[in-house]
Amino acid sequence: NKKGFLKNHVILKTEIIAAKNLTFIGISPCLMAYFSSFLLRSVTDPRDGKRVALKKMPNVFQNLVSCKRVFRELKMLCFFKHDNVLSALDILQPPHIDYFEEIYVVTELMQSDLHKIIVSPQPLSSDHVKVFLYQILRGLKYLHSAGILHRDIKPGNLLVNSNCVLKICDFGLARVEELDESRHMTQEVVTQYYRAPEILMGSRHYSNAIDIWSVGCIFAELLGRRILFQAQSPIQQLDLITDLLGTPSLEAMRTACEGARAHILRGPHKQPSLPVLYTLSSQATHEAVHLLCRMLVFDPSKRISAKDALAHPYLDEGRLRYHTCMCKCCYTTSSGRVYTSDFEPVTNPKFDDGFEKNLTSVRQVKEIIHQFILEQQKGNRVPLCINPQSAAFKSFISSTVAQPSEMPPSPLVWE
Repeated sequence: NKKGFLKNHVILKTEIIAAKNLTFIGISPCLMAYFSSFLLRSVTDPRDGKRVALKKMPNVFQNLVSCKRVFRELKMLCFFKHDNVLSALDILQPPHIDYFEEIYVVTELMQSDLHKIIVSPQPLSSDHVKVFLYQILRGLKYLHSAGILHRDIKPGNLLVNSNCVLKICDFGLARVEELDESRHMTQEVVTQYYRAPEILMGSRHYSNAIDIWSVGCIFAELLGRRILFQAQSPIQQLDLITDLLGTPSLEAMRTACEGARAHILRGPHKQPSLPVLYTLSSQATHEAVHLLCRMLVFDPSKRISAKDALAHPYLDEGRLRYHTCMCKCCYTTSSGRVYTSDFEPVTNPKFDDGFEKNLTSVRQVKEIIHQFILEQQKGNRVPLCINPQSAAFKSFISSTVAQPSEMPPSPLVWE
């Protein structure tokens, strides 16, 4: 029972601190979330009694690509320092390297995500939409200033608390921007409904503008409480986009592959139908639709940036509400509210992915990650490890990530 578990939990914690200077985490069975590359469960940090999230990254060392991607995500989670971006609070003590197969990261516990809120009967006021959109763009401006493309912005990857504080999560597909346009980038990114047209059209290179497109889709979804472009295939996805935006110019399709360009040119010429965005809801005001249209631009070079989007008048109220009573960067004194000098901070220096160039084998990456985790724990609090006698340990340890049927559809391969 719960009382017995807690009693056992305390005894185990004491024994381990005395013996090995480690602290056990007791896993709770009550809250588990499944993501495409990891699982998340609510746990109690026995060092201070706070509820936190434990992120399990299983089967890390299956191949070199997987290893490098996980190491990149770990480094990012430890690099981030922003209120609207989820970061690592701690990493659990790894076992001996011969038994090292999974990684457990401790993060702040968030109560829900934007997808659950959108599909719920919970009313969303104009203030809700503005403060959510403000925080998404605030976090994205920080990520883009670090030179990072998220590459899977969607409602399920935007965690939300009951006080409406929002954090961007899941950096399993994130990477550093590629400045050399001659170098090819993977197209196996972004859940289909939120995938930018340049990726749908087979562009070999893309920029952080793909994240802005995704935010535009989410903005429309917040207004209308339904997915804006809900297609059954990547081709249909592209057709729905051109139904709204009209047939793109040849210049806008300059990076598209020949097959995608031919598909567009074979079809009838379409006129833009952007005024239909006003029918999303009564909250789709002129200012809202104006900002939305700046995000949903076919040509990525003409799409608004996160920085410029934050300067749009539509978000003035969202900024005021966030910094008046929600943020951690401003504070209240007896004489009134003291505001920070920088409402939307950036990071300097940028995130450096140079470490990836010298990673050549699974064993090498495994050793480097093992050492990286140990170094992260130096000088910190008592290290944590999982309590194998915890009631929910077996179910968590045997859990797998999302099945293929739950994963984002693969990008279209144009003939």
